[in-house]
Amino acid sequence: MASLNVGNLGEYLREQRNAAQLSLRQLADAAGVSNPYLSQIERGLRKPSAEVLQQVAKALRISAETLYVRAGILDEREREELETRAVILADPSINERQKNVLLQIYDSFRRENGFVPETDEADETDTADEADETPGADATPGADDALKADATKDDNPHS
Repeated sequence: MASLNVGNLGEYLREQRNAAQLSLRQLADAAGVSNPYLSQIERGLRKPSAEVLQQVAKALRISAETLYVRAGILDEREREELETRAVILADPSINERQKNVLLQIYDSFRRENGFVPETDEADETDTADEADETPGADATPGADDALKADATKDDNPHS
């Protein structure tokens, strides 16, 4: 069987699996795929679907987007942004709320510098809504928080 252009993906998966100290069988079980199928992916003989990559990424506790880029599912030119996001999302020293806030700040800097992500506009809205609903999300002051505070004062005639 000829090798597909997914060798880089397979090599990367093997490195991540070894770093996580998982056997091929353990990762296959955790990801819900067969051991032979995962072996073929690692050897570059199979090109997995986005769903399989997502399951493997979850089992390895890494960013699915990074795997999508390596598998050629996402455009290579977005790689730097995705890798930055992957590093932020994989950082165990910050909590989910902090990761969301950091990603919002990153996105705002990119927009300010003229990089308007075409596919991330819906994601940004979802992320912003999640951060607003998260208790303590206002711990990071910003222009949006000031605007919300002003709007609240205007709506309350008893202030």
